[in-house]
Amino acid sequence: MLALADPDLDNGPRTNRSATERMCAVTRAVRPVDELIRFVVAPEGEVIPDLKRKLPGRGLWVSASRQAVAEAVRRNQFGKGFKREVRAAATLAADTEALLVRSVSEALAMAAKAGQVVSGFSKVEGALKLGQAQALIHASDGAADGIRKLDAVVRQNAGIGEESPELPVVTALTSEQLDLALGRSNVIHAAVLAGPASKTFLSRSQLLVRYRMADDDKTAGAKNLSNKNSPEQTVRTRTTEQD
Repeated sequence: MLALADPDLDNGPRTNRSATERMCAVTRAVRPVDELIRFVVAPEGEVIPDLKRKLPGRGLWVSASRQAVAEAVRRNQFGKGFKREVRAAATLAADTEALLVRSVSEALAMAAKAGQVVSGFSKVEGALKLGQAQALIHASDGAADGIRKLDAVVRQNAGIGEESPELPVVTALTSEQLDLALGRSNVIHAAVLAGPASKTFLSRSQLLVRYRMADDDKTAGAKNLSNKNSPEQTVRTRTTEQD
């Protein structure tokens, strides 16, 4: 539960570990912590995002939304929340998104090192047909034909009329970003296999998608395999241009 003494700030990363909700400093809405981003003040007085929720000091929480972070900067919500003079860069919303992208890329690299990623059209297709894939990855700038063919394999394996959950499809990274994460060139398609590292990748991908999609309407910027899917069910999204 929330700490009643100061709803704007937590008491540090090692306290209230059982808390599952916090209050957004911008909207004042109480939300699950997985839908928020924690911010702390660096020793130099600069506001920085704490994506892993481990940085020391008291933290202020903002909805995982680019618009919400930008609004927090515009309204000086960080200074009000921390009750002190702080510096929140005008580019904080874009900087936070760049950190989220890097976090997803690092998680994908770790999954690959653990042998939980295959790449290349044929290998990905094989993993899908064998039911080994836990998630399908397409480069956001990949050719539509290859994406369409692999998506068709996903639909065929799911079957028509079955209630089994659809396979998450991640389109949050560009081909260049996939290349860097996987240490290969021209990566357009990949599949994440079962394992703890793949779970971390999906969790971080969902946060990035939420950050990009939270301010969109129900269809803008997303091509979900199912209109009923939430970011927890599918992490398909556009790539937002970095400022």
